[in-house]
Amino acid sequence: MKFKNSLGLWLLLAIAYTTSSSVFANTPNWTDAQWIWQQEDGPSNTWLSFRKTITVDEIPEIVEAHIAVDSKFWLWINGEMVIFEGGLSRGPSQAGAWDRKKKITPTNSWYETLNIQSYLKKGENTIAILVWYWGRETHKGTHIDSGKGGLLFSAQIGQQRLVSNGSWKAKQHSGYDNTIEPASKSLVQYSVKFDAQKAMNDWSENAWYSSKFDDENWPEATEKGNAGVAPWYNLEPNIVPHLINHGLEDYKNHDDLQFPFISDGKTIKCKLPFNKQITPYLEVEAKVGDTIFITTDNRLNKITATYITKSGTQKFESFSWMNGNEILYTIPKGVKVKALKYRWMSVGEMSGKFEVDDPFYNRLWWMGNNTLFVCARDNFMDCPDRERALWIGDVADQTGYLFYAMDDAGRQLLKKAILQTTAFSENDVLGALGPLRVRELVAQSLQFIAQCIWPYYLNTGDLETLQHAYPYAYKYLKLFPTQENGLPEYRIKKSPDAWDWADWGVKNTIDKEPIQAAFYYLALKEAKKMAEVLGKTEDIAWYTRRMETMKPAFEKAYWKNGFYSSNAEDLKDDRANAIAIVSGIADPEFYNQIVENVLIPNRFSSPHFEWVVEEAMCIANRHKASLERMKDQYQSQVDKKSMSTLYEMFPRGGSYNHAWNGSNKILSKYIAGVAPTKAAWSEYEIMPKLLHIKQLKKTIPTVKGDIDIHIKVSDDTFQMALTSPKQTTAIVGIPKSDKDIKEVWVNEKCIWKKGKNKKKLNGLVYSSEDSKYLKFNIESGSWLISAIYQ
Repeated sequence: MKFKNSLGLWLLLAIAYTTSSSVFANTPNWTDAQWIWQQEDGPSNTWLSFRKTITVDEIPEIVEAHIAVDSKFWLWINGEMVIFEGGLSRGPSQAGAWDRKKKITPTNSWYETLNIQSYLKKGENTIAILVWYWGRETHKGTHIDSGKGGLLFSAQIGQQRLVSNGSWKAKQHSGYDNTIEPASKSLVQYSVKFDAQKAMNDWSENAWYSSKFDDENWPEATEKGNAGVAPWYNLEPNIVPHLINHGLEDYKNHDDLQFPFISDGKTIKCKLPFNKQITPYLEVEAKVGDTIFITTDNRLNKITATYITKSGTQKFESFSWMNGNEILYTIPKGVKVKALKYRWMSVGEMSGKFEVDDPFYNRLWWMGNNTLFVCARDNFMDCPDRERALWIGDVADQTGYLFYAMDDAGRQLLKKAILQTTAFSENDVLGALGPLRVRELVAQSLQFIAQCIWPYYLNTGDLETLQHAYPYAYKYLKLFPTQENGLPEYRIKKSPDAWDWADWGVKNTIDKEPIQAAFYYLALKEAKKMAEVLGKTEDIAWYTRRMETMKPAFEKAYWKNGFYSSNAEDLKDDRANAIAIVSGIADPEFYNQIVENVLIPNRFSSPHFEWVVEEAMCIANRHKASLERMKDQYQSQVDKKSMSTLYEMFPRGGSYNHAWNGSNKILSKYIAGVAPTKAAWSEYEIMPKLLHIKQLKKTIPTVKGDIDIHIKVSDDTFQMALTSPKQTTAIVGIPKSDKDIKEVWVNEKCIWKKGKNKKKLNGLVYSSEDSKYLKFNIESGSWLISAIYQ
């Protein structure tokens, strides 16, 4: 099967990547730069050290270095680390025709841009780069191997050009054992086995990456070709900000370990504040040949570190990341342990906040937030241990709450997922497990359209990415012919690599037909919004006709006098009924029946669908029932104090850190009541539904800046402190809570009394009133709003 997309597509995508990124000040000049490596093209799991010494006469204000590798790199200048783990799993876009069966997959490459000005000095400077070449692919598809290790470097230092070429020194790092077996059949990353006796003074003042090191006997690098040459092809900028390096930190139980101490040979348990992606570090005094082993408490963790000691005091950090709640060091008896630490790297900062006076929901939010961050690095992933795979349905689950939690790095990582998924579509199919593998899970592909592409635009206002992604959404929706009954044909095994899957959960309870139909309706509805933004008049008409045909057809086919089902005797599925409400295909008159007959009594969903059920209950105005179900489903996990992330299955099963736990969306959008109503948060609403909650603090990191909300509620008052960023309008709803509002005060001025506006206030206008809220439009700034109930 040939890949249909033309050469022009990846050129267009390259332009989209470049022009949409604000990170890069200058277009790289790759002139004269050569891909370099050792004479051999690989081998797999090679750690190759590069050095270049230059003399700098003047240092301008900005010095941008552009660096491309397959697969990861660490950069030092004059012995000082500039970046810890640069590079991405490979594959921004295709570089020509593909044939997946024959493994013909020409693919372009990422590059990074770094400002290295502050690391340079007048006179002699040493550039040192450690490149880790994975040299493998797996069926999980997150990385496309070029088949050759390589480094490409270009920097303009005033009038001086510094590029990678045969004048650089290159040596395979002898400390790393590249003959070890892969960590698992699913992961492209390897574990680390490091022999300090064969090392090159790493983690010392005279390390191979310092200016003091003598590289005279190192061989010169081998030139492999200039920029644009196969197998690396064209270069596209990494649009995701570099990982945040939190530095080496002490473990939570550091004081209890009482350093220094002599190991008794038993496993040492080092506790993390929460489940993180980390690289472990140690400092010991040992004899030659002791073997130290490092892993985690995570039973699904596949990445480990093995360190073989030299004589004396020594330091070591394993650069292949792992995750868990505890890091386990097995150190031979008699070794003096001077320090054990870890380095946490994260996609941006944990900027979002949610605090309430109910400890259960506080802790659930915290666990969900930890789960989101531990499942993000080179890509959003289903889990950080077993697979690290980009399942697009899991990404859709993450999308629901990432905008309430992550800063720009998270938004850019989602953009990368959208661009990669569309770039590697095949025969109009939007598949999971990109970029290498297009595996069609229909419900996930539809969910990706509705709950990734549209929310990304709504939250960011990134029109360019919407323009790029929209045609792929439209073409995929066109693959579903309409049947005589008015519903789309159930799509099953229409592509070579397909899986008829919608959820795990309780066996033999899932009702796939109405689930797929409802997801299709939801995708139509959200794609119609895209078409309206883009002015696609004919497409809007097509979506409208299909939706108008589908709605009565769905009711006729599946409504069974109290719930939706394709087989009323055997299937009364909470997932099918929930997505019917969330998609909008369900008749609102049926909402309460669905909640009472299905969503309250039946708990069949996995966490992948649980948040959809909770959302459906909120849409049905059954917020209390939604919170009660949420608590019942997650109580056992929240109560387990040794846990800091959420399981793949209820009550516990699979990975203990799975991305698809999306209840934080419900707490943010429906309980705190905060959601964008216009693109890029230019307008948003705050319609709190706090129920038993009396205090709430919420921070939302939007593209316009942070929104900070602090609400206090008593029997007779409602208070809100709001800080709203520039270029925004907030529609603030003061909840009536079955009471009459006597007065409203804003910034110590009474603006509402006995049902009437009392005083105009600059930046605030009355909006509307209904049975639930008294609403005001409020411009950016700081506001203190108080309401007194009768």
